[in-house]
Amino acid sequence: MIDVHQHLWPDAFVDRLRARREAPYLDGWTLHTLGEPPYDVDPSDHEVDKRVALELDAGTSLAAVSLSSPLGVEQLGDSALLDAWHAGAAALPAPFRAWASVSLPEPDLSGLATLLENFVGVQLPAHVLGTPDGWAALAPVLAIAEQADKPVLVHPGIAGQPGAAQLPGWWAPVVDYVNQLQAAWWAWHAYAGRQSFPALRLCFVAAAGLAPVHHERLTARGGRFGTIDTNLFVDTSSYGPQGIDAVARVLGIDQVVHGTDRPYAGITELRQGEAATTVIRHDNPHRLLFGTSPPRDAPGRIGFGRGAPSY
Repeated sequence: MIDVHQHLWPDAFVDRLRARREAPYLDGWTLHTLGEPPYDVDPSDHEVDKRVALELDAGTSLAAVSLSSPLGVEQLGDSALLDAWHAGAAALPAPFRAWASVSLPEPDLSGLATLLENFVGVQLPAHVLGTPDGWAALAPVLAIAEQADKPVLVHPGIAGQPGAAQLPGWWAPVVDYVNQLQAAWWAWHAYAGRQSFPALRLCFVAAAGLAPVHHERLTARGGRFGTIDTNLFVDTSSYGPQGIDAVARVLGIDQVVHGTDRPYAGITELRQGEAATTVIRHDNPHRLLFGTSPPRDAPGRIGFGRGAPSY
């Protein structure tokens, strides 16, 4: 099993967060951010030995961890904090691997190219990708990833809801994050990103906020379908059988990859049958991360959505 989307904070990263006096920062284990209410982190969620044992028990062969983009680290200009993430993430034991991140709005492209020699790909925050111009601004980053044959993970970024302290804790993940992912999904298509980056593999977490399910509204309002994009994926994090079934009917089951968002969520049983589950949890993630199908006899591709139109 391959999990493309987890979070695990290395000790050095935690220490740097505690050293800060402005958001984002940790006060003990209470996390303070700009766009969300304070959040009490469970320390055991970031105990490496416990997380390794959890993955081994689950049968995970690779778990790709990423920087928590809602913290806004990419836009702080705090190079020490970003360096602490990369150094700590690179040193995590198996089965963990990590996604690289970049400082915005002026990414270190040569530094990213070096990181991608050892990282599985690069993560970008969705809140800066919500327009075609947002994608265009980060075209140099996309080019580095494509040249390195490494994927891009689109993850929710900073929540920007005014009056966040008065909102329930679920508001940002359910409203802000979903809106960001949907905007980034449609902006990628409006940008015609595939024309500029024909070989680039991308994955939108949390089923792209279910953006693909709105394809009927797309056509009703003047948009049109294209063909299946075999290099465009969505992960399963935070969704269950109903949501993933709906997305797979549009994109095809081969574009759905296993991602849990652990420790904030866990493995969801999608009730798609053994063969489909293997495709989602192993074959498709392998193709996302490495560009090829796994070197073994794969089960027959099955699924209600295979060959369905994408855009």
